[in-house]
Amino acid sequence: MIATHNPGKLAEMRELLAPYGIDAISAGELGLPEPEEAGMTFRDNARIKAEAAARASGLPAFADDSGLAVDALGGAPGIHSARWAGPDKNFARAMQSIDQKLCERGALAPEQRRARFVSALCVAWPDGHVEDFEGRIDGTLVWPPRGGKGFGYDPMFLPDGYTRTFGEMDSDEKHGLPPRGTGLSHRARAFLKLAEACLERR
Repeated sequence: MIATHNPGKLAEMRELLAPYGIDAISAGELGLPEPEEAGMTFRDNARIKAEAAARASGLPAFADDSGLAVDALGGAPGIHSARWAGPDKNFARAMQSIDQKLCERGALAPEQRRARFVSALCVAWPDGHVEDFEGRIDGTLVWPPRGGKGFGYDPMFLPDGYTRTFGEMDSDEKHGLPPRGTGLSHRARAFLKLAEACLERR
């Protein structure tokens, strides 16, 4: 069970699980309610989602909580990254809001627009056992956004050492695991830690 109602996140997580021969259904597909994410950290919220899904479904549940932390904004939007997009999930508006706030602070040069994506992954079993892992990737925010791939804030995030944003990368380059990719994204980096601890590759 993948504890998400986000179709973009679901697609990525299914791709990550595929090499391990794991088929997964999502909380959204089962019509499970979304629990209140009242945690103070990405790890807290991933655990809340995974444990709720495991209890409701009786299946091992895999949850991600992730977001964008911008240095010049004191780490915002952070755990509230999805909320900045509003109930209609308008990430174009959320990206514009981030850029506007950076401009208001005079953060125009690349070195003033440093940010990182953080992903916390949690696996919860129905018997109450829990494992959690975290990954991050650092980069710079660009404006205007570039690329129509990925989801969320991907089009404005330029990872360190690359010339293309996450929004310009195909799925293998962004989060493909070896040998298809390098496990570049924050979610892939967290997943590699999880896989080493919990999964057997096929």
